[in-house]
Amino acid sequence: MKLNFLQKALISLFTLFAFAFQAKAQAPHTPIPAEIMFGNERLDFQLIVKRDFSPTSKFSLVAISIFAQNYDRERTLGNSIVAPVQVTYKLGKSGFSLAAGAEANSKVGFMPMAGVQHVFANREVLALTFVNVLSNQGADGQIFGIYEYKPRLNDTWSIYSRVQLMYIQGISETSHRRSFLYLRAGLKKGPLGFGIGANWDAYGTERQTAQNFGLFTRWEF
Repeated sequence: MKLNFLQKALISLFTLFAFAFQAKAQAPHTPIPAEIMFGNERLDFQLIVKRDFSPTSKFSLVAISIFAQNYDRERTLGNSIVAPVQVTYKLGKSGFSLAAGAEANSKVGFMPMAGVQHVFANREVLALTFVNVLSNQGADGQIFGIYEYKPRLNDTWSIYSRVQLMYIQGISETSHRRSFLYLRAGLKKGPLGFGIGANWDAYGTERQTAQNFGLFTRWEF
């Protein structure tokens, strides 16, 4: 029996949740952020897992699951799964790593991928960037980035803001495949964050667009 979009999304999320909690048990010092946004058009969910193979290893695993489901079941534009999984190898202390893995993308397909990652992180700033080449009946170029700014207001509260983006374009055909821009602005207290969010998604060579605006909440497990 062919699984529908929501069933595939739930299976994907369940698998990543199981991995996330197993990884947390092994290395509890690294947060695992899970976020849900209740928008005017659809429900958006995101889970990010980043784990070193061991405390001294140069290898890490980065697994991200992003999915969106329209409230209106008759409407398919906006339904989406983006789930890249990559193993990275640190290149010294520069913040750069080599990366290789695969991405399951409901609009583009399942694609092996390889590229370069750069990460910068401190108490207030997180900047994570991937530049990849994806192979799926041709070659696509991808830029994927997550950029957070979390300045402290006092001993308890911080501002939480994030810019998140992805752009996939065919290399030989130089045509747009898939892109998005997600914005978040709110407050953070310990592992809890909440606020307002805006999502813009574009699909295919014609750049069909879908927007979603609403309230989000997140928890760092």
